[in-house]
This record gives sequence, structure tokens and C-alpha cells, in this order.
Amino acid sequence: MKISINWLRDFIDLARLPLQGQAEELDVLLTNTGLEVEGIEAHEKIPGGLRGFVVGEVVTCEKFEVKEKTLSLTTVDAGLDENLTIVCGAANVAAGQKVIVATPGTIFYDNTGKALFTIEKRKVYGQPSEGMICAEDEIGIGTSHDGILILDTTLPNGTPAAQYFQIDSDLVLEIGLTPNRADAASHWGVARDIKAVSGIEVKLPDVSGFKVANNAFPIDVKIQDKGCTRFCGLTIDGVQVAPSPSWLQERLSAIGLRPINNIVDVTNYICHGLGQPMHAYDWNQLRGGKLIVDQAKAGTKFTTLDGTERTLSGEEIMICDAEGPIGLAGVMGGADSSIQDSTTRIYLEVAYFKPERIRKAAQIHSLKTDASFRFERGTDIEAKAFAIQYAALLIQGIAGGQISSDLVDIYLEKPELAEIKMTYARIKQLIGIEIGAERIQEILIALDFDLKNKSADGFTAIAPAYRVDVTREADIIEEILRIHGLDNIPLSENLSAKFISEFPALDKEKVQLSIGQSLAAKGFQEIISNSLTKGEYHSLIAKDLTFDTVEILNRLSEDLGVMRQHLVFHGLEVLAHNINRRQKDLKLFEFGKTYHKKGEKFIEKRHLALYTSGLSEGETWSHAPQKSQLHQMYSQVIATMKQLGVAQFDTRVIEQSQVYAYGLTITVNKKSVVSLGMVHPKLAQKLDVKQEVFMADFDWDFWVKQEKGNFVYQEISKFPEVRRDLSLVLDQTVSLQAIQRVAEQTEKNLLKNVSVFDVYVGKNLGEGKKSYSVSFTLQDETQTLTDKVIDATMDRLIARFEKELGALIRK
Repeated sequence: MKISINWLRDFIDLARLPLQGQAEELDVLLTNTGLEVEGIEAHEKIPGGLRGFVVGEVVTCEKFEVKEKTLSLTTVDAGLDENLTIVCGAANVAAGQKVIVATPGTIFYDNTGKALFTIEKRKVYGQPSEGMICAEDEIGIGTSHDGILILDTTLPNGTPAAQYFQIDSDLVLEIGLTPNRADAASHWGVARDIKAVSGIEVKLPDVSGFKVANNAFPIDVKIQDKGCTRFCGLTIDGVQVAPSPSWLQERLSAIGLRPINNIVDVTNYICHGLGQPMHAYDWNQLRGGKLIVDQAKAGTKFTTLDGTERTLSGEEIMICDAEGPIGLAGVMGGADSSIQDSTTRIYLEVAYFKPERIRKAAQIHSLKTDASFRFERGTDIEAKAFAIQYAALLIQGIAGGQISSDLVDIYLEKPELAEIKMTYARIKQLIGIEIGAERIQEILIALDFDLKNKSADGFTAIAPAYRVDVTREADIIEEILRIHGLDNIPLSENLSAKFISEFPALDKEKVQLSIGQSLAAKGFQEIISNSLTKGEYHSLIAKDLTFDTVEILNRLSEDLGVMRQHLVFHGLEVLAHNINRRQKDLKLFEFGKTYHKKGEKFIEKRHLALYTSGLSEGETWSHAPQKSQLHQMYSQVIATMKQLGVAQFDTRVIEQSQVYAYGLTITVNKKSVVSLGMVHPKLAQKLDVKQEVFMADFDWDFWVKQEKGNFVYQEISKFPEVRRDLSLVLDQTVSLQAIQRVAEQTEKNLLKNVSVFDVYVGKNLGEGKKSYSVSFTLQDETQTLTDKVIDATMDRLIARFEKELGALIRK
């Protein structure tokens, strides 16, 4: 939305502001009130604003001939330190004349604002020339080029030409109006916000001169659509349609509107000045002397002012005469009743239409006009009569005529003004500081709110009719805060909140999506398989299953005769399908369910299964190919568990299984939550998979219930870590977890990490033995470790390993 500063001065005395209403001051003031100024641009009636052009006086003038041309060598007093020498080709130049002079550095523009050339000191036919004496078409104030423009003025030499011609430049504010601020969609509305901040009163046009001359040309108005709740109209006879006066054209041009004629321009002036869209009809085109506000009939053809024929949906509000539609209410008028150059009698109307009806009509016909922009947000229903009276006086002043009908004012439904109960305690709680009852009331009264039931604790605020966006307590507090100023609310030393945050229920789908995206990022591909499978599969892993199979009573085939008992079967089927098509290096995952029966009870469980087979990394110039291994699957399982919020767990070896040849079970609080290992070759071969397959099976019902984000943060230590290595010879039944558990129990303060960097099995170690090369990372958060402390710690670890694990320390 564009706001002209010159136009704004008609509504409020900006000169009383601290910086006299300069653009930069208004930028800050309006933005702080919520009317964000997105840009400031200059508007000039004459491109360039006549900058560099001054009133001058020809002091001397001598004629000389060049190539059969008569030129004049003049000296001109342009109010500078020295007179200018100028060569002039105009025949009417003479000494003693007052003229318009373009001084050196002046830029000439065409009528589109394009720069043409710059005046510079130069030689013309061998004579020095330091400026230019101008004709009226050269400076853009007329079309004559018969000679130089001779002035009749006593203004001193050097007076800016813009001052002589009374050409005021303007600055235009581009305001990013939010949809809720319908009240500010006009110069009057913006002035109201300036008033609330500054205390400077708003000036409204005087309509006391409004007078009905006669009732010779009345129009019978009827409202048959409840989407129109107020309608004002009147006839003006004897108007003369012509171009608008320059002041009105300037007002409209400044905000980007093209002047059309004095009647239409006044309606646009009222729309952008007062925020009241209105329309003028050619009275003689209103058939039957009637004007009816009615609902459109579906399928009716109607041609709008832009010349487009539109098919009505039946939901629009239409302005009709006795024979049919003449205007799409709140959006655009009709072509047949528009103002023409021959129009001498007009009917002027302004109305209130329900916003939702206008919004829908504008959307149906893809028409966004200045009128619909305001109507669909909500106009001021109380200002309709004032707006039409002011418009009538303007038209009489610039187009002549007299008001030749009574003012029709049909007011069907007065708005219910919002009444909001407020307490000072609540205002303080939400704003964060004590503003004071007197200041709060001062702000709201300045914003035209009516305050009732005032007490020491609070009041009831009644919103003005034009504030359709203010309906609740938070809206009133926002009004107080934006006028008081966000910058005037100090930040406290400690941020706090006086409410308890909501903790929404865990979204299982979002957890699944997050894990799926992480697996996909690591090269896994998702599969989705059928929940129906073969009944014979049960017997292959019967020892691993503790429940009965769920059979399908009306089975389609034996291959789809039971519900899935374990995800391994369909995973192997997918692997076989791909391997048989020469896709041997695979990483897959699936979210799926298994189904079981225990007695008469049916059990449905959700799982996440991971599969790897073939090469984990292909052959390249830098390294040999690497086959998928159990430890890689284990690392992926641990990473997924950490992402799901669990870092504390126990691990045990799977000793007997028909699913896994070997593997691990991970438990949390003694509950088995993940199993992983190499799928038994016999089981894989049954499903035509002849290469190693590694699988992990998550109890997904457990994992989606875990709290996320249970992370503990601490400051990075200033003191260095120390690493010590041990080589432990152990029985092959001793796991890494056992070493870690003993180490953590022995040293809880200094031990930061335990990891294995080498495993060796050989004949020289003895039967059933293996060697772990283990690194221990030690660190004290409060001081640098000494050799004495380090050695004592390692001695305790060695003693515990020897005692509890039967370890032999290799040296």
C-alpha cells in the first residue's frame, strides 16, 4: 500500500513532529506501530523535479551569424558568484528578460523520466557556453517550442524554478499492510496511528456545506441480499466530465493511480483517502430508475469495466437496475453504466458488504481491485454517510452540478462492537512491565476505544467499528504495546516464563520418518513386503517362536495362507529376487508387523529390520573390496539406538537360534529390544540366497516409546587426556562388554573411554584363548594427571581384569 506524505499532511500536521514529518521519521514511527515501511520513493510531477533550473536574467545579448544561422551570445545572471555566458538560438531572447536557466550539471529528462543529457561547460561554434536558456517544452511544463520562456516575475535571480512554478515533489511510503489492519488501508487510517503515538489530532474534511438542492432525480434503492448491510446513495445533476485539476491528478499519480476523469478520480480519491471504496454510475443508464442489491443468478453473463465477459456463479452480490446487473458489488463496476465524457448526471453510491462475500467473489473471478482489497478485509460501516457527503462536495467543486436527490441511507444491521474485559494485572503479565493505568487508558482512548466499567483493577474496552480485527484480550494488549513501543520494554536479566510448556504426545510416524531418512542417508533402501506369507515358514524357525501362527480362514492360496511370523522371510525373498538379477551388494530396511496367537488372544507387534549382504564397500583404486560383516551391522544398530535416545544397554551372545548362525541380543533394563547376527545359511539357502546375510531386528513398539533428547552437556575440559594400552589374553567366551563393565566399575571418575583396536587368535595363545588389544582414555576434569595417578589407576584395572576375567596381561 502506498501513502503519499503530501496527502497525509491533509489529515495531520506532520510539521509538529520532532523532525517535522520527514520520511525517515515516519519510517521509524509507523514501523514501530506495526505499519512496516518497506520502502520510500520520490514522486515528481516533472521528471527530475526541475533540479538545477533557476530563475535568471539576461544581462547582455549580442547577435552573431554562423552558417546562415542567427545566434545570440548572452550573459545571464543566475544568482551565482559570476554571470554565465550562454549561446542561445532562440529568436526572442533579449537583454533584460527574466528566463529559466539550466545551470551546469543540470540533467534533462523526457516525459517518462529517462535521462537525456547533462548541461556542461562547452564551446558552441567557437563561443563559450555555460548553461542553457530554456523553452517550456524543454523543462516539461508545456509543449511550446516557439522560443524561450519569458517570465513576468520579481523573484530574485537564482530562485529555484520549482518554487516559481509551485511544483512540490512528494515522497511515497510503501507500507507492507498485514491482512488484519484493514483500518489502516487509507491515508486517514495511517494518520490515526500517528495521532495515537504523537497526540497530534487528525483533521477531517468539513462536510457542513453538504446540501440537497432538490429531489428531481431520485433512485429507488432496494436491498435483497443480506450481504449488504448499509447502502448510501445520491444523484448529482449538471456535472461536466473533464480532466481533474492538477492537485487531484498529483495525489493519484503519487500512489501509482492513473487519472481518468474528475468523477472517477474523486471516487478513487475517497477510496485511498478515507478507505471507503465507492462507485459512480451514469444516471441515464440506470434502467427503470431503480437500483437493487441482489444475489447473482448462476450462469448469468456480465461484462465488467475491464471489458471482460464473466459468468456469474450465483454467490456474488450484484448491483442491478430494473433489468439486470450493472455492477459486481465490492469488486468492479459494469461497462454499460460507466461514466462517459458525455455524462451529465451521476448516481454516487457507497456501501458496506460482508467481507467473506467479497473475498469469495474476487477469488471466483480472479479479480483483485483496490475496492475488493478493502471490502474483503472490512471497511468502516459508520463512515459511509460522511464519505459520500465529502465526495459529493468534491465533485460539485471540480465538476459542477447540484445534488438532485435525497441522501439514501439504508442501514439494515449495525455491527456488534467487541466488548473486551481487561485487568491491569493481566496486561502487566503479558507485556512484562507495569505501564500504568493512566497511560493504558490514554493509549486506548487515542485509538478511539471506548472505556467503560473502569475500576482500580481494570476496565471494559469497546472497539470502534472500523477495528474489525480487535476481538479478544490479546488484541487489546497488542494495541497498548505497539503504541507504547516495543523499544520501551526493557529486557530482564533472566529470561523466564510464567507458564508450563505443553509436551505433546510422541508422534510415532515422525520418529519412523526420522529413522528411515537416517538409514536412507547411509545407503539403505526401504522395502515394503506383504503381511501374508507361507505356512511352511513357521516350521523353519519354530524353536525361535513362542506363539502360534495366525492362519487365514478364507486364504487365497497356500503361499498366502498365514500372517507373517518373522520379518526374516520376506527380507530373504527380496534379497533373492535382487541377487538373481545380479544386484548382489544390498543394504535394506523395512518397518513391518508380525502376527501371533496365544490361546484365543491375537498379538500384533511392530518391527524394524535391517539387512546387509554382499560387499559393504566396492573395489576402488585406494582399497580392496570389503564384505559385509557383523560388526558393521552392530555399529549401525548402536547409531540407530542413540538416535532413538538410548545409550545404556547390555549385550549377550545368541547361543542357539534357527534364525541366526551367530549373533547378539541387546537388552535394556533386562528386556530384549534388538537381535542381530548372520542369518543361518540353511535358512538363507531355503529361500535361494547363497551368500552371507546379516540382519538386525528391532522391537519397534519399545523404541517408539523412548524419550528423545535425554542428552547431558558439559564444558570441554581444559586438561589433556592420557591414553594407556593393555594387551589382555582371555578365554574366547569373554566379551568386550565384560571388559568395559569391569573397567567402568573399577574407575568411575577418570576413565572416559574403553575401545578395542586389535583382536588376535592363534595357536601360540593356547586352545580357546584370544587376545584383545585395548586402549583406555583417562582424564581429570580439574587438574593435569600425574604419572603417579595414571600408574595407580592402571594397576587397579589390571588387578581387576586378572581377578574377575582371568586375564593374562601381555607385556
